Amino acid sequence: MPDASPVVPADRTGPRVFEGTPLRTLDEDALLARVLPLYPTGPDLQVPPGDDAAVVATSPRTVATTDTVVLGRDWLDEWSSGADVGHKVVAQNLADVAAMGAVPTGVLLTLVADPEVGLEWVVDHARGVARACRDAGVAVLGGDLSSASAGVVMVSVTALGRLDVDPVLRSGARPGDVLAVRGELGLAAAGLLLLQQGRADRHPDAVARQRRPRPPLADGPAAARAGATSMLDLSDGLARDAGRVARASDVVVEVEEAALAPDVDRLREALGEREALDCVLSGGEDHALLATFVPGGLPAGWRRLGSVRARRAGEAARLLVDGRPVTRPGWDHFTPGG
Repeated sequence: MPDASPVVPADRTGPRVFEGTPLRTLDEDALLARVLPLYPTGPDLQVPPGDDAAVVATSPRTVATTDTVVLGRDWLDEWSSGADVGHKVVAQNLADVAAMGAVPTGVLLTLVADPEVGLEWVVDHARGVARACRDAGVAVLGGDLSSASAGVVMVSVTALGRLDVDPVLRSGARPGDVLAVRGELGLAAAGLLLLQQGRADRHPDAVARQRRPRPPLADGPAAARAGATSMLDLSDGLARDAGRVARASDVVVEVEEAALAPDVDRLREALGEREALDCVLSGGEDHALLATFVPGGLPAGWRRLGSVRARRAGEAARLLVDGRPVTRPGWDHFTPGG
């Protein structure tokens, strides 16, 4: 996601991380007794949390992915509640599973926290995890707890999925394919920008999407069954992620700017034309799905954005928008300023 700013918005959501009963006043067993009953189980979970490890029934092939969020880097306490953080870290992992064409089945959760963190924040966070998992029909399989240095709060989720078809890779796009998206573009980035500017009231839907993304999980496996040739989760922005498909597939991906008009129109009044287009092209965290299909193979609900062609002599594999490269490529964890 774009780098979090220290600007505090006018609307503060939920308790601050360090308010309430400090974790240092409980032992690990007491903390687990507060949060484990909140988490859903599922039919694949044969041995639930409580032993050294969970036991999960798996299909012949299992998809696994993991992601971590850090206080002050991936979220600011001033505008995201514990439940928001829990929901978001689950959603972004399940989106990666769906992008492989798999059905999400369960998550493992790790919390690393300064002992001064409030129990109330942790319970709120657990409720967000539980709600996101219930909505997706997945179980919480277990996880880990650890203390951390002053001010440090980190949450990590590992997600598993059942793969009933061949995995859909980034490297499968072929010349002549249609490029399409399932979901909306730019909303989460617009929400972050408005929060940073203290103008959250300008577009409440965008702010809500930044706090709690809604990836179209069922559409990943459906696209795989429909013959998607490549697919990925749009976590770092259309420009960067479509470029990843281009490089992995050794092709040129061409986006038509006119196809982005519905997304830009949705944000124009709150942000202005230029910022709206920038969010749509380069903003991350929508967790929509981007895929390529053979002509005539677009499933219901998917929206055409462009096409795939072969590289010309001396041309790099890359993304172009109306024939032009994108100057701001999207979020990167290690580039200054993202």
